[in-house]
Amino acid sequence: MSEVTESKQAEAGAEGGPVGGRRRWLILIVLCLATLVLVVDNMVLTVAVPALTESLHASAQNIQWVLDSYILVFAGLLLTTGSLSDRFGRRRVLIIGLAVFGIASAVATLANNPGELIAARVAMGVGGALLMPSTLSILITVFTDEAERRKAMAAWTVVAMVGLVGGPVLGGVMISHFWWGSVFLLNIPIAALAIISAVVLMPESKGPWRKPDPLGTVLSIIGLTSAVWVIIEFPKGFTVPSTLIALVIAVAALVSFGIWETRIAEPMVPLQLFKQRNFSGGSFSLTLVQIGNGGLLLVMTQYLQFVLGFSALKASLCFIPLAVAALIFNTLGAGLGMKFGNRPLMVVGLLICAVAFGILADLGVDDGLTKLFVGLFLLGAGSGLAMPAAITAIMGAVPPEHAGVSSALNDTVQQTGAALGVAIMGTVVASRFTAGMPAKYVGTARHSLGEAYGIAKTTGDSALLDSARHAFTHAASVAYIAGAVGVVAAAIVSFVVLRDVKPPTAPADGADEGAGEGAGPVVGDDIATGATVAL
Repeated sequence: MSEVTESKQAEAGAEGGPVGGRRRWLILIVLCLATLVLVVDNMVLTVAVPALTESLHASAQNIQWVLDSYILVFAGLLLTTGSLSDRFGRRRVLIIGLAVFGIASAVATLANNPGELIAARVAMGVGGALLMPSTLSILITVFTDEAERRKAMAAWTVVAMVGLVGGPVLGGVMISHFWWGSVFLLNIPIAALAIISAVVLMPESKGPWRKPDPLGTVLSIIGLTSAVWVIIEFPKGFTVPSTLIALVIAVAALVSFGIWETRIAEPMVPLQLFKQRNFSGGSFSLTLVQIGNGGLLLVMTQYLQFVLGFSALKASLCFIPLAVAALIFNTLGAGLGMKFGNRPLMVVGLLICAVAFGILADLGVDDGLTKLFVGLFLLGAGSGLAMPAAITAIMGAVPPEHAGVSSALNDTVQQTGAALGVAIMGTVVASRFTAGMPAKYVGTARHSLGEAYGIAKTTGDSALLDSARHAFTHAASVAYIAGAVGVVAAAIVSFVVLRDVKPPTAPADGADEGAGEGAGPVVGDDIATGATVAL
């Protein structure tokens, strides 16, 4: 094949090429399935932890590695796998990621000890890192029309939210009828169906051929993995030598990566994107949001189970208002974004989130579900408006040939913010809980709600349980106020930094400006679970 022909094919792939109307929406279903497998897996595992701890005789350190090994590998490889998808083909990398994730899930179900399960989770992290950037970059190359992109993005985000809420529910049902490994079996048929559908329906797309950047690859993996490790270990403080060493390595590797990427002719990651106001402002805003939202599920789940006394299944059902609101307002946001642009939706949505955090901060030990449901519904509504608009603004600055690595960069920013939010919120809640416990209580009961709850149930000490419930509720209120401060700061950044540019309409003279940053590809994240994934 000649270089000219190859270049033309690459260019067509970067732009997505013509895809029939019905086929586009079938491809979206495939992308949603691929995303669903990641979100569901991460959520059902939290439900399976007690059962697998007992079955595998796993220590607390083993469980930490089961949970952390995945995120370390996933976050560390995102930029590299995003670059690979642009270089070698997004569909190809997507299929490989699904295959690796599915096979690793099958291995996880057969694990006989913690070591085998940790190894399977590492492999799942590799598969997830291959899968996520490819999924999002394919979305923007297939949906070339602005209005359709927004609708596709809304549908994709809703699926992520359904997985976020439905994962624990489904996991609870599976655990109650089968063994702990059954939660990983869920991934296998979804991954297999997505692979078959991708082969049949999905066109290949890739960016123009670029020289490999091996040094940038190594520096990004070392820097990101070390940074995530520091964030995970942050609550323990920097008195632990390994944490301090990891911090030094992370700073040195990431600074070196930034310098190197600005010096070479064909960098792995186009850092010049941060010169775009929408990209840099949107990324910074999302980071603030994720820091504020990152620990919500962690804190809220403990409140529902230990303070209100709900089962794991009943607690997970309490998040349905969040999912319903996200469904409604993601759909509304697709149309409103075309009419008003991204900045108004983002600012209004973030302010609604701040109100939601204020309501949640007022929850008490004897409150009913009304206040809780109102707070979660408003949080879903605000996120449904703000998050897709923010990601649209970010990705509008991205050239199509960098769709894969740019979506990976967006994923990395959100994953890091969410992890930092979990660490910060966990530290705040733990410190305020200890400070709120009466001085007569010592040991683990003074430092952990779960430990206090277990001791109180064993000994029948109702006074300890009552003190722990009140102390945790106060600590959670402080964390929610911190979350409100984070999203208000994000709203201010959005209002000041982002360009208030509406998507282009009929006037031809405004088309160039709109195409520059106000419109363009739409890409989002899980987990965030963003709106979504992190909530």
